[in-house]
Amino acid sequence: MAERPARRNTTDTLLRGWGVIVFIFLFLPIAVIVIYSFNNGRLLASFDEFGTDAYFSGLSNNVIIASVMTSLKAAAGTAVLATILGTCGGIALARAKKGSKWPIVLTALLAITLVTPEIVDGISMLPWFVTLGVDGGMGMFNNGLFRLVIAHTAFSTAIVTFIIRARMSGIDRSLEEAAEDLGATKWRSFRDVTLPLAGPGIFAGALMAFTLSLDNTILSSFVQQPGYTPWPVYIFSAVRVALRPEVAAVSVVMLALTLLALLSVGMVLKKSGNSSSDIVKTMAGS
Repeated sequence: MAERPARRNTTDTLLRGWGVIVFIFLFLPIAVIVIYSFNNGRLLASFDEFGTDAYFSGLSNNVIIASVMTSLKAAAGTAVLATILGTCGGIALARAKKGSKWPIVLTALLAITLVTPEIVDGISMLPWFVTLGVDGGMGMFNNGLFRLVIAHTAFSTAIVTFIIRARMSGIDRSLEEAAEDLGATKWRSFRDVTLPLAGPGIFAGALMAFTLSLDNTILSSFVQQPGYTPWPVYIFSAVRVALRPEVAAVSVVMLALTLLALLSVGMVLKKSGNSSSDIVKTMAGS
């Protein structure tokens, strides 16, 4: 009987140690970039002296600022469009009648969107944009920023839909039915009851769409145009030559922005009364 607690303690210790190793493996490269962003040398790989010159240099570089602004504008547009589409889809899935087949079909299509390699999406979207912009006479598809928003929205909508569905699935439908029984129209019930209930999930979905757009490299590299180069594509191009400390410095700023967005999602969901497990499930769309 005395051996079992000892074995259990050994197993727990090994699992905890393995967990620490996994986290070190995941976050050590990020920590290295953060440290090297304070390198005053000319090249990132050669740490000369500690300082903040890279931050001043990066934030005063017009090309870098232009690429960052392109990413922020594309992310904002993606967040708005993906949130509108994802909110409609998520609420529809959560409120679908039992036995209906269309929710299964829609869920399958959204799941396919998530698992399809982004390079396949990029290859398919590029000729589509060219056809609509040139042959179709739709000039907006010749705009690099518009292309980025559409391409990122096609991917992010699925994430937002699953987040909204996870949020609404845990909310009693009777609250909306009560509003309708008291004389509220369908639109009034949707506006005054459904949307406020879905609010934390909508906010979470919008910020997730925003962060996913900021980090998107593969799709962006296919659909971007000269003058509308987003930050991830700029970094990818810079790596081919020589990675300079200012690139790392601005990357750290973008990382901080991403973490701030995710922290905001967690705080909103926490204030809405969700437990830690519910927050993780909502952000994962499960």
